[in-house]
Parts: sequence; C-alpha cells; structure tokens
Amino acid sequence: MFVAKVIGSIVATQKVATMTGHKLLLVEPYRIDPADRSKLVPTGRTFVTVDPLGAGVGQMVLLCQGSSARLTPETDKLPIDAVIIGLVDQVDVEGQVIFRDDQPSQD
Repeated sequence: MFVAKVIGSIVATQKVATMTGHKLLLVEPYRIDPADRSKLVPTGRTFVTVDPLGAGVGQMVLLCQGSSARLTPETDKLPIDAVIIGLVDQVDVEGQVIFRDDQPSQD
C-alpha cells in the first residue's frame, strides 16, 4: 500500500464489459521527503486506478497495487492492478503530523 494524490480522471468509453461502471482515476504516489521528513513529496510516477470510494481530484488516497487490488468485494475478478482502498485524513511521522486533509496543498 502507498499514499497517492488524485491528479486526474480517465474516460474510456470502449472497455471490457466487467469494467463498465467503474470510475478510473489518475494518481501520483507520494513519499516522505528524505531531505525534510516533515513533508510528503511526489515520486514522479503515475498510475491508473479503480475508485470504488468516490475520491476527487486533489485528494490524498491510500492505494493498493498488484494482485491485492483484486481482493476487495468491489474489485473481485476485475482485470485491474490498482485500487483506492482509503481516503487519507492524516499522516503522522515520528509524532509529527505531516499531512492533514484540511491543510492547503503541499505542491
């Protein structure tokens, strides 16, 4: 699992039947800044993920990738590699809050 920020959405009108009705989002994983452990920084990678929770652009989410992405009731037997499994409220590192969903964007 990792933390990611929703940076966009994907629209695919032609897709396999099992994917019909599933919201697709573009996300960018974040990590703790090695130079300043008091903030999160983007990794520079992006993923397309299924969103069963209703996340929005700009939200930080908890992402599951690989075969584990197909282990939720909503994604069982779907041909996917990534799924949003949580909406991040807060990230604490070494006793310090480095992200809270009510704070302004860190970008």
